[in-house]
Amino acid sequence: SSGINAEYGDDETVAEVNKDMNEMMPFAVVGSREDVKVGETTVRGREYPWGVVEIENEQHCDFVKLREMLIRTNMEDLREVTHRKHYELYRRGKLKQMGITDDGAHPVSLQETYEQKRAEHLEELQRIENEMRQNFVNKVREKDLELKRNEKELAAKYEGLRKENNEEKKRLDEERKKLDDDLAALKKKREDLERANAEHANGQNTKSKKK
Repeated sequence: SSGINAEYGDDETVAEVNKDMNEMMPFAVVGSREDVKVGETTVRGREYPWGVVEIENEQHCDFVKLREMLIRTNMEDLREVTHRKHYELYRRGKLKQMGITDDGAHPVSLQETYEQKRAEHLEELQRIENEMRQNFVNKVREKDLELKRNEKELAAKYEGLRKENNEEKKRLDEERKKLDDDLAALKKKREDLERANAEHANGQNTKSKKK
């Protein structure tokens, strides 16, 4: 470890503690998230048919020693290894998934890359949304024009049919008037004929009486 540990002091003290811890390896560790009742005391432990293993009891397991070594004594080393190795592998893996190669000579920020990719993605989504909206507007406009064109054609057809109907009605009215005139003329002719016949018959009767 480098630097000074807040609890154990300088590097020599940390090295001494690590040496003592290394001599105790391998550790026998038991973990548990449950609280177990032991007499009048509640402890964190694991219960078995033959008894209870207390997690923080150094006579039962080495959990306390392992925690001491990892979290308290070597916390700075743990942070450095996590940052330099584990996070670095994670960062490069994520960048590779994004299609970006980081050779280490010019490190690429994962956060900046993520924000850039996110901005590009949002921009692309906005472009697609605008394009879809414009296509929708164009289709609505085309449909509106088509409806107006159909409406105009229907209006023209209706006007044509109306004119044809009026002309047909006018023609029928004229034919009916002509027919009525013909009937009136025929009636008058018949009446004249009947009157002439009557007069002729009267004339014949008069001549017969004179004889």
